[in-house]
Amino acid sequence: MKNRTFFWFILPSLITMLLFIALPIISVAVQSLHIEHEAVMVEVKNCGPFGCKQELQVDVEETAKLKQERPLGQFNGLGTYTNRNHLAFTEIGLAWQSSTGVVDFMSKVLNLPFYRALAFTLTYTFVVTPLVVTFGFMIALGVNTLPKKIKGPTIFISLLPMIVTPLIGSLILFWMIDANGILGSTLQWIFEDPDLSLKASPPLTWIMLMVYGVWHSAPFAFIVFYAGLQTVPAETMEAAMIDGASRWERTRYVVLPHLMPLTVFILLIQLMDNFRVFEPIVSFSAQASATSLSWIIYNDLVGTESQFFGSAGATSVLTIIGVSILLIPVLVRTWRDFNQKVV
Repeated sequence: MKNRTFFWFILPSLITMLLFIALPIISVAVQSLHIEHEAVMVEVKNCGPFGCKQELQVDVEETAKLKQERPLGQFNGLGTYTNRNHLAFTEIGLAWQSSTGVVDFMSKVLNLPFYRALAFTLTYTFVVTPLVVTFGFMIALGVNTLPKKIKGPTIFISLLPMIVTPLIGSLILFWMIDANGILGSTLQWIFEDPDLSLKASPPLTWIMLMVYGVWHSAPFAFIVFYAGLQTVPAETMEAAMIDGASRWERTRYVVLPHLMPLTVFILLIQLMDNFRVFEPIVSFSAQASATSLSWIIYNDLVGTESQFFGSAGATSVLTIIGVSILLIPVLVRTWRDFNQKVV
């Protein structure tokens, strides 16, 4: 394909990416460098039955005029990134100086909002992602061996968690783990503890959020792996069987290498998706026990009386940087595999 033809071929995609990806990211980055305007205060004389006194009041008109003239807010540079609600460099330095050990230092750091959310986000990502890939592959192998008569209904049932809206699915699980729900009451009966509550315990809340993450995302990995299994060369599998390879050996040395590109694809999707975990936290009302980076952004925008666009923008930029760091190893491996195939 000629360079000019290739350029016109990809031009619509480039324009779309510029309008809907690049420009919004640049806009968020610029907004993160600004903070909200301080209210314009004026001194007025307030007279009452016992005399007059000078008081400070908000000048509504001047404040509104200032916001209209400078809608982005007051320029703050990187100050938002380094304040207590984000990277908190000052607080970390003080914690290091006053800590009695590594454990004490980590406990103080994890009490900071950003690092507490980052801890849950990373834990959720690194637990849910491998489990989704593993269970998706196992389900695909199992369904692939079923008779054709029951394979269709089994695939349909397996895809139900992915069909259900994430918010609705997490709400259903939230109701199930309630003390009056089927899971909550069953656990109380098993452990003979009527006061046992999955919602009141932070560790159990984390576990339930991760269980939901695996339940909701495993069908995606399953359907991708199942489609890939249909492309495994039958001749290679027959040759392996003739050579005496067991089912495990055929899976390990034939199926897995053949599905490796799909595995990398699923890892990329799941890393990006799990790093922005949000819906189950809102549905479970779990913000007291677990917060994520996406939840912090949501809370800055709608969780308070004032909308902190600069703070939300800073967290968004840090989230993008975090996702990029997570994807680097997978992308490097993909690039190396591509170069080996080209050579």
